[in-house]
Amino acid sequence: MRILLTGATGFVGSHLAEALVARGHAVVALARRPESYAVLEALGATPAPGSLEDAGSLDGALEGVGAVIHAAGLTAAASEAEFLAVNEGGTRRLLEAVARRAPSLRRFVLVSSQAALGPSKRGTPLEEDAECRPVTAYGRSKLAAERAVRERAVPWTIVRPPPVYGPRDREFLRLFRIVRRGIAPVFGTGAQELCFVYVTDLAEAIARAVETPAAAGRIYHAAHPQVVLSRDFTRAVGRAIGRRPLLVPVPAILAWPIVALIGRAAAAAGRRTVVNTDKMAEFLAPSWLMAVDRAARELGWQARTGLEAGLARTAAWYGREGWLR
Repeated sequence: MRILLTGATGFVGSHLAEALVARGHAVVALARRPESYAVLEALGATPAPGSLEDAGSLDGALEGVGAVIHAAGLTAAASEAEFLAVNEGGTRRLLEAVARRAPSLRRFVLVSSQAALGPSKRGTPLEEDAECRPVTAYGRSKLAAERAVRERAVPWTIVRPPPVYGPRDREFLRLFRIVRRGIAPVFGTGAQELCFVYVTDLAEAIARAVETPAAAGRIYHAAHPQVVLSRDFTRAVGRAIGRRPLLVPVPAILAWPIVALIGRAAAAAGRRTVVNTDKMAEFLAPSWLMAVDRAARELGWQARTGLEAGLARTAAWYGREGWLR
């Protein structure tokens, strides 16, 4: 298929572009900045000048396209309004362009987030059709994007990943650098239940979602079934880089002012950060677990990369690229 991909210059999007090309698809990558063209071409994609804010460029990018994968979005913003403007508003503009220029589109895949679903009860993974209860502005904006997709008369599929890690990621890089120094904070007692997915496993899940006819109108969770406590994840990062960090529990009463200080410092420097007080509800929730059986049954997909192997590959890539400074 000829597939329009948004977010191809990002962490997940770049791996997804590579995976789609390897599977024989022609990838058209929406690109805001000309300096990104060479990077996209190196991935095997064809750059399409434009942005989600420019309706005319979206019309042009959709020419001859059989499917769309919408992986672009904000993960850090100054306000909920900013999140909604991009994550919901951009999705709606893309859908409007599809209605104008590609009414017979075979598939529209939205890459959403576990944040749209919300936290789970301890030891109880949430099913795909569970009631969504996001606890952050980011999560609410991703849920709004999901609703925008489901409202349209387009053969849609939604893929929700949990936290994603792997080569090229800069979010978990911060934790790697902290652990490398030998002391690492953990919220509460470090017993928060989490699930993760390695980036190439996620790329395969998304590719299967766009290729599988029966996936139309379905939501899938793309996560590794392994349940990991937050303190054990930090220790696993340490093993990946040859460190045994001292874990320092940070109770909620102390976490709030620390996170607030980080958020204010980032704002003063004109930077966006995912470490802010709005995210505290995520940081302190007891469990973030997702059921993954539907993807196995209907897409034939299972995450193949375990945490130890995935973190080792990530650390090796960081080391080769000189990112562990």
